[in-house]
Amino acid sequence: MTVEQDGLSASEIAEAVKGKRLSALDVTEAALARIARHDPVLNSFTDVTAERARAKARAIDAAIATGQNVGPLAGVPFAVKNLFDVRGFTTRAGSKINRDLKPSTRDATLIERMEAAGAVLVGALNMGEYAYDFTGENVHDGPSRNPHDVTRMTGGSSGGSGGAVGGGLVPIALGSDTNGSIRVPSSFCGIFGLKPTYGRLSRARSFPFVYSLDHLGPFARKVDDLALAYDAMQGADPEDAACTTRPAEPVRAFLGQDIGGLRIAIAGGYFQKNVFPEAVEAVARVAKALGATRTVEIPEAARARAAAYVITAAEGASLHLDRLRQRPNDFDPAVRDRLLAGAMIPAPLVDRAQKFRRWYRAQVLELFKSVDVILAPATPCVAPKLGQATFVLDGVELPVRAHIGIHTQPISFIGLPVVAVPVPLEPMPIGVQIIAAPWREDIALRVAFALERAGAASAPPPRGI
Repeated sequence: MTVEQDGLSASEIAEAVKGKRLSALDVTEAALARIARHDPVLNSFTDVTAERARAKARAIDAAIATGQNVGPLAGVPFAVKNLFDVRGFTTRAGSKINRDLKPSTRDATLIERMEAAGAVLVGALNMGEYAYDFTGENVHDGPSRNPHDVTRMTGGSSGGSGGAVGGGLVPIALGSDTNGSIRVPSSFCGIFGLKPTYGRLSRARSFPFVYSLDHLGPFARKVDDLALAYDAMQGADPEDAACTTRPAEPVRAFLGQDIGGLRIAIAGGYFQKNVFPEAVEAVARVAKALGATRTVEIPEAARARAAAYVITAAEGASLHLDRLRQRPNDFDPAVRDRLLAGAMIPAPLVDRAQKFRRWYRAQVLELFKSVDVILAPATPCVAPKLGQATFVLDGVELPVRAHIGIHTQPISFIGLPVVAVPVPLEPMPIGVQIIAAPWREDIALRVAFALERAGAASAPPPRGI
């Protein structure tokens, strides 16, 4: 077996490394070579941790040689959005201002857990400034580019994560999702992404955006790899006050369980508006593969999106208020202006948004008494062109940056778990959200696995590099 064989998944790499058919060092060198070859075009990486990766790989190979258990991710290369703390590097969070911070002295919890499971960190990834972005275009580091058409967006704010996995540079990447920043790049780049339940995975030692909405999670080209990473990262963490104290609930062993008894419905109303034909087609294909014909109405989804905007702007502005006062000209102007607007939102509006949030959560949880899974578009369209400022939704010309997350925001607003699955349309892929009740990542992943096995969802090979 050679490392350069196309299409090796994370689980295949780990089994080959543990079985001594591949060395972790060879796998790492191959990943570093792919990054060197393709990233000048994709612009996914901001930092490459080559020497650290080689040292970790050598340690894995030495441990295997002496019969030690090196973990389920043995030798698997991965990378992280540059809002994760990486020991020895400054956590820039896509910004110019953060570059003046001291280097981190410790890795983020999720990096520690991935490496404890045998994975090898190869770098940090491009992102929208301070995660306030849906496009993947960064004014300081340049835009990340879509691996299927480098003239198009990756989506954001985890754009580098989407591009690196979609482009085959690494089999697994980690990102964050506040209003859609895992699901949007998954959709545009044609890969699988998991936004877990709010509080499921630790956010310790990652740079925040909106504390009450932030989630961290993985991207992969295979559902099995998504589950492998997710299982490795679970567990309580007192360093994140929002992290659950529930025991870990591994899912990988149950992916292949029959889904015939699950009650699957299609989101109607709001989620069938403001969509291009490709989004309609993608949902229809997924629904047909699952035999889903029932439609359910998620009540007041438009108000949920509006409330998410209010909370996002207000909390984000509060976090950055000192930076806005001291260094306004060092922000991306588009980010700065939205944060300044957020700083001026009246407190009664924020209070009303939070009260509505509680009501909305109760209404949606009531829906999950009669359904197990809800299907919805991940994005209204395939990836727009880089620099595209507007598109037309339902006959109205709207700003691209603000409206890409039109179908993701009402879901993360109340912290529901979602797997974004890629539907390989031509010429560009697009994603569908598999939405489950809180703490039921296992159900969403089982449905995604069934779709992948049936050929209805799959990550296409990169077409643009």
